[in-house]
Amino acid sequence: QVQLRESGGGLVQPGDSLTISCTASGDSFSPFRMGWFRVGPGKEEREYVASITWIGGSRYYADSLKGRFIISKDNAKRMLFLQMNNLKPEDTAVYYCGQRPTVEVNEFKNFGQGTQVTVTS
Repeated sequence: QVQLRESGGGLVQPGDSLTISCTASGDSFSPFRMGWFRVGPGKEEREYVASITWIGGSRYYADSLKGRFIISKDNAKRMLFLQMNNLKPEDTAVYYCGQRPTVEVNEFKNFGQGTQVTVTS
């Protein structure tokens, strides 16, 4: 069973940059794709942020975030990253990473506990 743990969140000001991380543990970690999602204050549904194919590295972004957020990975360390630039108050959310295990499984799962990102002046 794969466990994912997010880290690196914090309190930042508008316009700042922040990089959050996700570390995978457990046996046989070789997902098809890894992704970042977020849940804003007062919301229940996870919002898709970005994803990356684990082998090959193809990147995908939510249209509204393209150009400000950059997803990357380190396969050897089993780590996923999200670099967030020019942060805005509306980026305030709990950020989660999840894995899409295989191409046949059309959903992300195994989300961690999340890391809080708060953008405020």
